[in-house]
Formats: sequence, C-alpha cells, structure tokens
Amino acid sequence: MGEVAFSSGISNGSVNNGVNGQSHSLNGYRKSCWYEEEIEEDLRWCFALNSILHTGASQYQDIALLDTKPFGKALVIVGKLQSAETDEFIYHECLVHPALLHHPNPKNVFIMGGGEGSTARELLRHKTIDKVLMCDIDEEAVNFCKSYLVVNKEAFCDLRLEVIINDARGELEAREENYDVIVGDLADPIDGGPCYKLYTKSFYEFTVKPKLKQGGIFVTQAGPAGIFSHKEVFSCIYNTLRQVFKYVVPYSAHIPSHADIWGWVMASDSPIDLSAEELDLRMKQRILGENRYLDGKTFSSSSTLSKTVRNSLDNETHVYTEEAARFIHGHGKHA
Repeated sequence: MGEVAFSSGISNGSVNNGVNGQSHSLNGYRKSCWYEEEIEEDLRWCFALNSILHTGASQYQDIALLDTKPFGKALVIVGKLQSAETDEFIYHECLVHPALLHHPNPKNVFIMGGGEGSTARELLRHKTIDKVLMCDIDEEAVNFCKSYLVVNKEAFCDLRLEVIINDARGELEAREENYDVIVGDLADPIDGGPCYKLYTKSFYEFTVKPKLKQGGIFVTQAGPAGIFSHKEVFSCIYNTLRQVFKYVVPYSAHIPSHADIWGWVMASDSPIDLSAEELDLRMKQRILGENRYLDGKTFSSSSTLSKTVRNSLDNETHVYTEEAARFIHGHGKHA
C-alpha cells in the first residue's frame, strides 16, 4: 500500500507492494517527494520525504527505509509503516515494560518477531534479564535492520541476546525451556501476510501458554485501537486472549507516525494489578536509564480506555481463528 509520489500526484512506484526500478530511481530525491499509505479504502496518510535510504525484499515481505521530514528515519514493511525514529520509543516502551515490571523477577524472555531490534533493546535495559531469544522468520529483514538501524546496534551486540531465524510457532514448540515473559512483536494481521496465524486462540492456548513459567506473562501488540479502528483486530485479540488466560489487560497509546492510537494486550494466569507507585518503584530499581514515555501514571492512563472502546471490548464475541481471522486494511506480499 505504501507509495512514493511527486507533489504533482504522479505515482512513481510502490515502495513496498512491489518494489520496482522507478522506486529505486528516487534515492536521494529531496524536493516534493511524498510517502503515501492507504489506511482505509477512503483514507490515506502521507508525509514528505527527504530521501529513500534503502529498499529491499525477502521471500516474505518488501522493506524500505525512508528519511522522512516529520518523523526522521522510518521503517516500512509490507506497505505499512512499522516504526519511525522520532516516536518508536512510545510503541516499544509500551510493548515491553508493563509486562516486565508486572513480573516479580523476569530472567528470560522470548520475542516472537521483533527483527527491528528495538524490542530487544528495551528488554535488555532490565537488570534482571539473563537471556533474550528473538525469533524472526525473515532473515533478510533482520539483516536489513542490523545494517541500517544503528540505534539498535548495541542491542544486537549484547551477549544476552540470541537471534533465531525460524517460525515462532515452530521454535516455541521445539524448545524445551519455558519463559518468564513472551512478547508478540509481530507484523499486523494482514490478509496474505505471514503472521495472522499467530493471533489465533489455538496458538495462544496450545503454544504460547504452555511455554510460560508459573506466573509468566504474555504481551502482544494488537493493532490500531482508535475510536474508529479498534474493531479491526484489537477487540477480537483481547477477547481471544480472555478465552485462554485468567487475567487480561488491554491498553493503548497515541503514536503520531501511525496516525492512530495503538493497542497492546497483556495476559497471565497471575494478577496484573500493580499501582502507579509500585510501577515507578520497580522502574527505578530495575531499568537502566530513564524511559522517555512510560511511567506508572502513564500506564494507568493507557489502561483506562475510552467509553466507546471499553463497551466494544466488553461486548466483543469474536474469537480469532485461522478460519475466522480478522485483518487490518492492506494485503501481504502473497495475497
């Protein structure tokens, strides 16, 4: 869905859904060059570019690194903006720290996806962590991020991080050890994309949950969670996890480069109920450096959803299965 166009409106090739020679010829173009992404059928989001830094493709997805004027360097995969350097800290702090802080003493963590390296970076800030295993199916995407996202260079060099190239389901099922925390940093469920099967009830029930230690916590990104977008996948991911875990906590935050509020869901069979003060104390004791976005009060606010979204989640009946999947707008490479 992502396209680069001149200000005249003439499209000059797709950055993601089919990288072609015209897209590559735009490298270094610095005037009147725009990135455009279709969020819904009748809604597009666009912003100005300084240049296209790199484009590539793997067997699973197309990848681009853009230098954008409003958001700095931005990673685009399968036609969807994944993260931007000016605000990716919001997404990754929200994904990682609530689960790690609610766990009494997290030592080992399994990341499903996360090839960008930012999730591993945030996990490795926790003093209790002995081992992080990052499992991503796309070796080309991981190598791309290692080469071009210098902000995560230190994380990729950390001896506590092990990177495995494999399908997350197969890797989890094959490994003997269990984990304190499992993090779902997967691409959004897109029709034809590689990840939607990892949002299903059967996957959560028969693969994820058995691999958690006693008191373990699962957390996943759960797609757009705005007033008009939360019913795409956020509400049904929440409801699906409610069928599997005793305690389920949805929360959300605005991410400017995503042009929407974004959602995450934590789940466990142990209570998830620390106060803002308790969260702040654990942050001070456990995390190296200062968070830029998340503290105890911010998490309390993030987990207090609007009346509209709360009502939708309370009344959601759809359970995510392979046969009854829901998708955000867009199409994967093999659609």
